[in-house]
Amino acid sequence: MKISDIVANTIDRLPTDYIFTYTDFNIDVNRKDAVVKALNRMVAAGKITKLSKGKFYKPRQSRFGALQPSAYQIAKDLLEQDGEIIGYITGYNAYSEMGLTTQIPATLQIGTNKYRRAITRGLYKISFIVQPNKITKTNIELLRILDAIRFIREIPATTPDEACKRLVIILSQLPAEKVKMLATLVLKYNPAVQALCGAMLESVGADKSLTDKIAASLNPVTEYKIPVSESVLPNKSKWRIK
Repeated sequence: MKISDIVANTIDRLPTDYIFTYTDFNIDVNRKDAVVKALNRMVAAGKITKLSKGKFYKPRQSRFGALQPSAYQIAKDLLEQDGEIIGYITGYNAYSEMGLTTQIPATLQIGTNKYRRAITRGLYKISFIVQPNKITKTNIELLRILDAIRFIREIPATTPDEACKRLVIILSQLPAEKVKMLATLVLKYNPAVQALCGAMLESVGADKSLTDKIAASLNPVTEYKIPVSESVLPNKSKWRIK
């Protein structure tokens, strides 16, 4: 069978939105050039779309035209490698999923344990934040919450007060074991995040031993300038939030 036929048949079996590379084709590495040419011909014919160097996909179609792949598909090689979790989607996409904002700019933010420069894929700019905690499948939900607390001033189309209200609701709905895990994870964030998280946890009635542990990690004279009002977080002064 010709290389072009193998490529076409393989792509036919792939779902729309799935981002693939040359390695998705069961073809000898010495014939990579032929695969590249076949893919480029399919791009030119409008059968597939090139996202970035070496990355392609079959776009979903709507009445308004072709749609971009999901955030996960665009970033999946930055999230998992050889079965190991190396990153997680945070930022605007996560804030939207948490009900903190309805706005989703064409920017993906990924939490990772190592510094990386921003990159561009298709219409998306992908930026990275360094996550001080080890990233696991079980703690990603909590890391996203902590990131939202960390960047509460920067969440689009809302105010810190409104974001705080929503985060308090989210924290109140976490099971006890998740609250305990979050109270440990926050200790690796900066003191301002610890203070705001501690105040929020205290406001939802978290175990006192957990909030005491957070409070003990803070400098007893440092004040934190966070634009959350007392009407939203009545105990803010106790946590020296100004």
